Amino acid sequence: MLELKNISFTAKTDNGDKEILDNISLKFDNEFIAITGPNGGGKSTLAKIIAGINKPTSGKIMLDGEDITDLSVTDRAKRGISFAFQQPVRFKGITVKDLIALASGKNISVGEACDYLSKVGLCARDYINREVNASLSGGELKRIEIATVLARSTKVSLFDEPEAGIDLWSFSNLINVFEKMHSTLGGSIIIISHQERILNIADKVAVIANGKLKDYGAKDDILPELLDTNATCSVLIDNMEEKK
Repeated sequence: MLELKNISFTAKTDNGDKEILDNISLKFDNEFIAITGPNGGGKSTLAKIIAGINKPTSGKIMLDGEDITDLSVTDRAKRGISFAFQQPVRFKGITVKDLIALASGKNISVGEACDYLSKVGLCARDYINREVNASLSGGELKRIEIATVLARSTKVSLFDEPEAGIDLWSFSNLINVFEKMHSTLGGSIIIISHQERILNIADKVAVIANGKLKDYGAKDDILPELLDTNATCSVLIDNMEEKK
């Protein structure tokens, strides 16, 4: 179980300190949880704090009873936390197959690597031997990164706006991927997203705005109120039509 205890984060700016997160407490116990809210509300900062990229100003992060607040990104990955960036990292000199093998932690076969690529809507024979570099589009990199998270099969799989840069067909396919992950991995899936279709397949929804946890609970309890509130509904507009 992953637990955030009273997490706050203050960033240094040219105009002084700016409070980004204020006293966030959440538990993730082998559930599919979607975190949503207005842009600039602190969602991505919270994701980076869970992954270990940023350290909270105050509060604790517990994983299966262990305090991991001060652990590095690498040590958290070893403990079982995977993180898919909103903008995937580009690598030079490494093939897609090798990247998936590294993520899995074993010498997987070409067939196994192809299976992960197929799950995220990529034709494996077109990608398996390509280098993970500038020759790939942002959407292709996003899907390959999600494939590496699938290959890792960790306790916590964290995705920061996985729909960013994804075309409509691939987005629909990813919805199926996340549903299957939830039923097969057995760990917690945390997705930062504005997309109503993603929120609808989650067990629980957390709403973060202005750095505060505004609401948290079962999807069926949270979504009706979100969709009936004009101020919040604008956050949930499906942008996929613009990506056709």
